[in-house]
Amino acid sequence: MKKSDDDVAAAFARLPALLDGDAALIQRGRFLDVDCLLGSTEQAFHVAIHAGRIVDMAPAPVLMRSWTFGYRATPAAWTAFWQPMPKAGWHDLLSLTKRGVATLDGDIRPFMTNLQYFKDLLALPRGTGGAA
Repeated sequence: MKKSDDDVAAAFARLPALLDGDAALIQRGRFLDVDCLLGSTEQAFHVAIHAGRIVDMAPAPVLMRSWTFGYRATPAAWTAFWQPMPKAGWHDLLSLTKRGVATLDGDIRPFMTNLQYFKDLLALPRGTGGAA
């Protein structure tokens, strides 16, 4: 992996701790229970969310582990997304998919039903410098 790939993977590895520090976001996701695949196109993570908290996170692929939906973007897209003030078109998860630098696949109902939760969850590295 290149340095930027490593930086993005490290930013994702910090997500559980960042989420634990955001009580309002945990409260917003209190009804959410889902297993998903989140990360970069180079290194994704199996993420288990229960009652709005990340209870398990393991680097993919994990043999025989299922997931409901996956959201993955290129390392360059995550780096741009995690800027303190991202440029237009790089500021939003759905904008990244529209640009073609991110994919959303699987059963997207839990993602769309809890869209603001996932937008805020995946933006948490912005406050810590992201992958910069």
